[in-house]
Amino acid sequence: MTDALSHRFEAAQAIVQKAAEMALTMRPPPGGPQGSLKHAQDWLTETDGKVEAFISAEIKKLFPEDGFQGEEEGETRTGALRWIVDPIDGTSNYARGRNRWCVSLGLMEGNTPILGIISAPPVKEFYTARLGHGAFMNGKQIHASPVTDPKISMVELGWSHVSKKEDFLKYANAILETGAMIRTLGSGTMSLVDVASGRLDGHFEMSINLWDVAAALVLLQEAGAKVSPFLKDGGLHQPTPLLTAAPGLADLLSSTINMPLSSS
Repeated sequence: MTDALSHRFEAAQAIVQKAAEMALTMRPPPGGPQGSLKHAQDWLTETDGKVEAFISAEIKKLFPEDGFQGEEEGETRTGALRWIVDPIDGTSNYARGRNRWCVSLGLMEGNTPILGIISAPPVKEFYTARLGHGAFMNGKQIHASPVTDPKISMVELGWSHVSKKEDFLKYANAILETGAMIRTLGSGTMSLVDVASGRLDGHFEMSINLWDVAAALVLLQEAGAKVSPFLKDGGLHQPTPLLTAAPGLADLLSSTINMPLSSS
């Protein structure tokens, strides 16, 4: 399986790079949003479907025995190994010509994320992780932040159309009370990557989907971040809360949000 995983890892990186180039070419110019609404503030663009279809076809051609699940089409194939793609994470940003978006592809063996590949082409960043082998950005190893003082920390609080305003404000106030600075920038995957790379000291999302996190979970674990038990809490099948934090702030954020954290 080691050789088979290595082959998949290398092949998937090439596929994601091509998909990201496609998405960048199709990106709308800055200005008013271009696309359609699935829900309030939940955008869908032509690119989402084309990128997902491209990745699905390439994976099927190379690894027909593998399962496949996408944000747009759902689970279209089954297998002991399952690829999970978010063709454009941060679609609201993408639809307005902003730079904070990415293409995300993860591989799970059963219920365990084992490979993660994320490309953010507008900022020329390419993230890879393989379980037990470290997390990398553009080939250089990354690690969670060493910050321990909340008064110099930065925490992202994610928002989506399913989030209740009163809950968002409750968590925002609780985080601010620790002394942390809050960000809300419109891409859950990119925020998780920022925790893995030490650019953020924590991230909390009240409701996030498997395709948003399948690749990022491997990066977070390999970078040494603490992560709530998203998959055990229901994330395999439904939108689920997710908290992740730098080790030095894990206890504080865990108690602030009232959610347990571990190293995986």
